Amino acid sequence: MSSGLYSTSAKEFDKTLDLKKVKPYGDTMNDGKTQISFTLPVPCGAEAVEAAKQLLRKMGFENPQVVFYKELAEGFTFFNCYGDCVHTVDFTTIHVPKVESKVWDMHETDEFIKEHIGRPIVVVGASTGTDAHTVGIDAIMNMKGYAGHYGLERYEMFEAINMGSQVPNEDLIAKAIEVNADALLISQTVTQKDVHIKNLIELVELMEAEELRSKMILACGGPRITHELAKELGYDAGFGMNTYADDVGSFIAQELDRRLNG
Repeated sequence: MSSGLYSTSAKEFDKTLDLKKVKPYGDTMNDGKTQISFTLPVPCGAEAVEAAKQLLRKMGFENPQVVFYKELAEGFTFFNCYGDCVHTVDFTTIHVPKVESKVWDMHETDEFIKEHIGRPIVVVGASTGTDAHTVGIDAIMNMKGYAGHYGLERYEMFEAINMGSQVPNEDLIAKAIEVNADALLISQTVTQKDVHIKNLIELVELMEAEELRSKMILACGGPRITHELAKELGYDAGFGMNTYADDVGSFIAQELDRRLNG
């Protein structure tokens, strides 16, 4: 939802909304009601509950409440808590870098490619490194897509090659060279100890070493990926949560047109 739409609908609902001092909303505007869950490495019991409450206060929550807690294993306790957040943010000053391209559906993108590129765009995608998750790359690449958004395999003007999961960066590059790929799509779901950062950087370095980086569009996606992070790591675009093949296909088509036709 856009900030303008949010501002209008929320103000109609409650005149006390101040977008310069936004805080969580629960039952009434500005009440700060927040739900938070976490695990502490302490034995389950009354002391653990008190530790959780004290931690909530230090986080900036008033009226902390532990509504559920359970021993996960010996010496570890899980908590589900509520509290009133005392902090606010100025929503009017927030700017988040985003992929700058129009989002079209499958048919619109196909027509654009026919008119401006004149041939199918070759895209190779994979979950690289040790990442065994394929949900993300399948949602973008596979014919059935996700949530009613067809994947690139269904597009008339994309030749989509999905290499699956746990693909070494070297193998991905070799495949890209073999099929003369226009774009590479990298899905990263596993993020423990920032392994996705290391893997994404490695791919860029390998492509630069092979003098391929400027010859292919490079995009990545995943639950912890943002466009800003992707750009910092040397990618052309980053796609996070709630993005579909529509977003990715539209971007690739427009970016390739820009590179080929100026």
